Amino acid sequence: MKIILPDRIFRGYIFDCDGTLADTMPLHFRAWARVVKEGGGEFPEAFFYQWGGRPSATIVEDLNRMMGLRLDLLETVDRKENYYLEMLHEVRAIPPVVEIARRFHGRAALAVTSGGYRKYVELTLEAIAIKELFDVIVCAEDYEHGKPHPAPFLETARRMGIPPADCLVFEDSPAGLEAAKNAGMECVYVPSREGILV
Repeated sequence: MKIILPDRIFRGYIFDCDGTLADTMPLHFRAWARVVKEGGGEFPEAFFYQWGGRPSATIVEDLNRMMGLRLDLLETVDRKENYYLEMLHEVRAIPPVVEIARRFHGRAALAVTSGGYRKYVELTLEAIAIKELFDVIVCAEDYEHGKPHPAPFLETARRMGIPPADCLVFEDSPAGLEAAKNAGMECVYVPSREGILV
């Protein structure tokens, strides 16, 4: 994987977690597929990767609406995250992206902006031993509207004390890339193993 950076220095570098810093997407898919199957449905893998970056609660609402399921929002999200935690020992870093974070650590402000809940994002960052690199971590609890809305990235910029135009975002999902652009930030696409087209 080759990641090409813009030809300028930014004051802030913002990284998505799942699928960008950490190779967690296959694990999240397995957890979602299991919980949806238990609810009487099937979660197509293509939908899962198209919906990358969305908050878990939004995914449950969309599954219920599209597939006629009656998944309880909070219970389903909690069970899915517990299934993910059972596999946390399998998580690996995405080396080219982590290398960029290490390169800019101490030279610029670094943040993580995720659609996941803080507990699980922090456990993931700890599992790949990089949590200490980041000055700010913004998760689903910290904003009202998830990606592709710009709110997650705008909140991150606010907490960093850096104008959005001085931030560079690293993202693997269409929703995340759209959110960064909507926030007025430049962004770098991190290709996933699924080869999502954006």
